[in-house]
Amino acid sequence: MSSASVSGGSSASKRPMVAILAAIGIVAIIVGVLYMVAGSSLPSFMVAGSHVHKGGGHYIRGAVAIVVGLAVLGGAWLSARKK
Repeated sequence: MSSASVSGGSSASKRPMVAILAAIGIVAIIVGVLYMVAGSSLPSFMVAGSHVHKGGGHYIRGAVAIVVGLAVLGGAWLSARKK
């Protein structure tokens, strides 16, 4: 058994995962900002179910998207820095 398989792999094998997590985190933050700023003028694919609940749901969705984006970026950072 090699030490690379015990420690979780080399840093080169973590790069795709880190890049994917970072991209998902950035997209989630952008979507969150769009929900906060655009409000009622969002594209149709982003307002699924909004016709049922009129009101301030955009701010809640935006805040959740930003928090999730920050959490995913934090996970990408942690997985990139672990040895």
